[in-house]
Parts: sequence; structure tokens; C-alpha cells
Amino acid sequence: MCGITGYYAYKEKHSTNIAKISQSNLKHSLRGPDSGNIYNDFNIALGHRRLSIIDTSSVANQPMSDASGRYVLVFNGEIFNYRQLSEQYLGDTWRRIGGPKTSSDTEVLLYLLAEYGTGALEWLSGFFAFAFYDKETGKLILARDRYGKKPLNYYMGNGFVAFASEMKALLEYGIPKEIDYTVANQYFQLNYIPQPQSILKGVAKLKPAHYLVFSPNGLEEYAPFYTLATHPERYSQYTYEEAKKLLIDKMDASVQERMIADVPLGAFLSGGIDSSVIVALASRYTSQLNTFSIGYKDNKFFDETKYAQLVAKKYKTNHTVFSLSNNDFLEHLYQVLDYIDEPFADSSALPVYILSMHTRRHVTVALSGDGGDEVFAGYNKHAAEWKIRQESMANKMVKAGMPLWNALPRSRNNKFTNLFRQLHRFAEGAELPVKDRYWRWASFINEKEASRIFRKGIAEEIDMAMLEQEKQYFLRHIKSDDFNEILLTDMNLVLAGDMLVKVDLMSMANSLEVRSPFLDHKVVDFAFGLPAAYKIDGKLKKRIVQDAFRPMLPAEIYNRPKHGFEIPLLDWFKNELWELIDNDLLKKEFVEEQGIFNVTATEGLKQKLLSNNPEDTHATIWALIVFQYWWKKYFA
Repeated sequence: MCGITGYYAYKEKHSTNIAKISQSNLKHSLRGPDSGNIYNDFNIALGHRRLSIIDTSSVANQPMSDASGRYVLVFNGEIFNYRQLSEQYLGDTWRRIGGPKTSSDTEVLLYLLAEYGTGALEWLSGFFAFAFYDKETGKLILARDRYGKKPLNYYMGNGFVAFASEMKALLEYGIPKEIDYTVANQYFQLNYIPQPQSILKGVAKLKPAHYLVFSPNGLEEYAPFYTLATHPERYSQYTYEEAKKLLIDKMDASVQERMIADVPLGAFLSGGIDSSVIVALASRYTSQLNTFSIGYKDNKFFDETKYAQLVAKKYKTNHTVFSLSNNDFLEHLYQVLDYIDEPFADSSALPVYILSMHTRRHVTVALSGDGGDEVFAGYNKHAAEWKIRQESMANKMVKAGMPLWNALPRSRNNKFTNLFRQLHRFAEGAELPVKDRYWRWASFINEKEASRIFRKGIAEEIDMAMLEQEKQYFLRHIKSDDFNEILLTDMNLVLAGDMLVKVDLMSMANSLEVRSPFLDHKVVDFAFGLPAAYKIDGKLKKRIVQDAFRPMLPAEIYNRPKHGFEIPLLDWFKNELWELIDNDLLKKEFVEEQGIFNVTATEGLKQKLLSNNPEDTHATIWALIVFQYWWKKYFA
């Protein structure tokens, strides 16, 4: 993995900004600590920071040019099938130029693009964001992998395009910094910014599975090279037993493919089904796999390390547990806030950061179970959605209990208050149409509540019609009673905007590459050709994953509550972080002077946080803290 940046002035008068490539490239130093280089021409500059994984020699450094010097590539990611693609498509090329000069996937990608252009994109197995420049035609191609694992931000100005892996690098080109408050409203609803939008007007993320083509005439093409879709026509193709066997084969191939590396490799092991499956399969291909878990020393409700240790023992992995206290987490809070260059308030970014930091001391590449929940229906909200679709007495009783759930304390912080919170959300969602229910369960607050956080003048800038239009865009796949449409929506909204952003940011902040076998496109396409009943029923989430791999995993990790990678924010806010909230980032006088938020709303949130019924207030407070810290860094 690496960081890429670039500036292409297709009108020569803008080429003076090319000099800023050096500062931009430096901002990616943590993404690529091993080397940093720049390609310059009179109207284009491409920068690359390298984290060496495959062919760690200097000849594989980037920007990389072909033998003729016509083509230049900067590439972030891994192409796992590069050897097969080399044999299948580049035999004549290698004979013509005397063979490849490296053993890297970068060189293979360079020549595939030179020979086949964007037509080669559909052949790639892996994750990537890259820029490819043809000096002869003056064409620039930007592309991003199928599910958005690797980021690519860009800004199109008058006669130029600037792009970078991270916003902090893009801002070095002096692009305008104007907050889009309509997007900010979505941020406070979801606690992340849904893609392809950004917090700044004019800045966008390249959509997953898309490419852009620029020429001296400007933008020529913006198109997909792959479409993620449900495949109802395949639902009856395999029996459940056949599908289980095929899933094992496809996951095994995906894991094996992702173990290609010329540096030390390990795996995250949370104790959940997904990471346990990855470890079980990876152990087939190495005598002693390095595995890593994070534990919660001060909060056993969130700690799952005992389950991880059962898997590690079964597969005789070289297992390391990082058992952390609240102080350990708090110690790294500001490092996380400092690295985030656009508001992003998934609080589990903090444990992911710490896990990545500790893991990086042992290995350079880690396998993870990311994507398993979205692809195979593993979230509690999936179980709730399934239950709502069944006519049952239990549903009626939960809905009838709404007055009670309203009266009981609700929070995520312990078993009982979390149960009351879930019952309340279930009863609330049960009364809504499926699209509205999905959005409600994806959100912490609704658009009107989010608007009330802003002061009047700012709130008036929020385009409510655009918010509704964007929401319907994200919900466009929910058309029938096919449960796979819910999972498809999760892939495009939650996975792309939240989960993959979190892992990329926090792993790259520690110069660690994370690979996700569940997101091999062959696995994903197979999964979306399976009927929903194979994935979820009244007893099991991720049914086919659990059943297919049951013989390989300890029985104890089955049928237990799913906690996720959470941290006890509510306790921290009431204690260790109260000073940060009340006397700094949400201090009444500061909020008034800043002029963005409604002081009555922020003070009300602080009061609710300290009440006996905080609900999800801590999530909104955290979103405000992240926003305020970001605003101070870039605007104060």
C-alpha cells in the first residue's frame, strides 16, 4: 500500500501549481515510509509514497515508466493475480522489451494499461487506486477498486484536476476550503460522510469501480468497469450444501491469494466468526501464523479475547493479545484525531488504530475479516430486519411495548441498557416502510435533528431537497422484498463510507497494509447470487459462513452476542473527557464565537449526556468533537 497524489493542468496557465507536488507527497509519508518520488512534466506532476510489500527493491519504486518512457504510473494497492495476468496478456510485450525489469505487480499493471487501457480493469483482482498518464496523447486515467478499499479524492478546477489518497495531501494544492453544510448534515446523521461526497464543496471521492479519463480537452469519460448487483436468476443454482462447499473453496482461494508478500504477514483475530475463518484458512499456508487481538482490560462487556485465544490455540498461531486499559485508549485519542483530515466519527477507529499500531511492530501486512457482515448479513440490524418481515406475536409485543421502551434508560454501555435501546429501535423501525427503516437504523439522528444542531444562518444553507435526493440515491437498490437488496445497500453506503474508510485511515496511519479476503470480487459476486435464506434465518446471521466453517472452528465462538469493535465513550465523556467537551471543543463561549452550531442544541446534548437516559447522545457528541477538532486544525 502507498499514497498517490497528482496535479494535471490541461490548460498550461495552471501549471505553476505543479510545484506544490512535493508538499502534497510528504503528507502521505505514513502511507509510504519506504520511499518517495515525483514525476514532473510541464503540465503534470505525479507523486508516490511507497510502503514496500511485493518486490521491495528500489527498481520497483514509483512513479514507474515503461521502457519507452511514454507511460507513467502511480499506484496504491495490490493486484493479487498479477502473475496470471502477466502470463495471459503480456507474453508478447515481455518478448519485445526483453522481459520485465521487476517482480512487482506495479510493472504488470503499467504494461496492462499501456496495452489494453481501461479494458484491463475488469481483469484485476485486488484493491487499488491509481493514476496512469500517456505522454503522447496527454491522457490521464484515474481508477479505483470495486468496493472502495483504497481512497482517491479529487478536485476539478478551471482547466485542471488535482487528486490525492488523503484530503490533507489534496489541500496542499491550495484548493478552496468551503464547508458543504448539506453534507455536514449527513455526517451528523450517519457519523461518517457517505461516498462519493466530501465535507468540502468541489471535492469528491472517485466512486468505487469507476474510472475517470482526462485529456487536453478536459474530462472525457467517467464510467464504471464493474457493477455490484444482486443476481436473483442464480438463487436456485446451488443447494445449500453445494453452496457451502463452494464458499469454502472461494474463500480458501481468496486467502491464499492474499498471502503473497515479500514482508512479514499476520492476521487480526477478534474472536468473531469472520476473522476466525480467515485465520483457519490462512493457517493452511504457513507453519505458524502471527495473529493479533485487542482486549478491554477495564470493560469486560466489550472484551472478546478469550474467543480469539481459542482459535489461536486450535491453529497453533503465534498469538499476541494487546490488553488495554481506558488510559491506553485515551493516550492515543489525539493521534487519531490528528490523522483524520475530514470529519469521521466511527469511534471504533480508536481501537483499530491501536490494534494497527501494535500489529505493525510485528508485521507489515495483516489479513482481516472486513466485509463479512455486509456481504453475508452479520449485523444485529440484519437480524432485526429479518424479524420485522416475519408476522409474529413477538413483533407485536415489542411494538406494543414502545411506551415502556421510551421510559427505560437506553445506551450501549451495558447489557440491559443496550437491550432496551435495541427494543426501542426495533419498535420504532417496525412502524416504518422498509426504505425509511433502513435509513433510520443506519443513522443516529434524522435530518431534521441534524439541522437543529446548526445555528439558524447555517441551517438555512442546508438543501433539504438535496438531502432527500441523496438519501433516495443511497436507497435505490431497495425495490422489493429481496433481503439481498439490504445487503447491497450496506455495501454501497456503510462499507464504502464507514468500514473501509476506518480501516484504511487507521492502518495507514501506522504504515500497515490490511487485506480483506471476504472482499474478493469472486466471493462477493458468488454471495450476491445466493438466496437470502442461505445467509440469514430466525436462528443465525451469516448462516452459510457459520455452517460452512463450523467443523473448522471452536464451538464456543458460535451463538454469542455480537458487540462489534466498540469503546465505552459514554463513561469517558462523563469522566476523563468531560473537560475536553465542556471547557474546550463544546465550550459555550467557543461555540458562540465559532458561529456554526446552535448553542442551545449543543448545551442540550451535554445535559442529556449526563442524564439517566442518554440514548445515543454520546455518538452525536463524538461527531461534534471530531468535527470541532478538524475545524480548529483547518479553519481556526
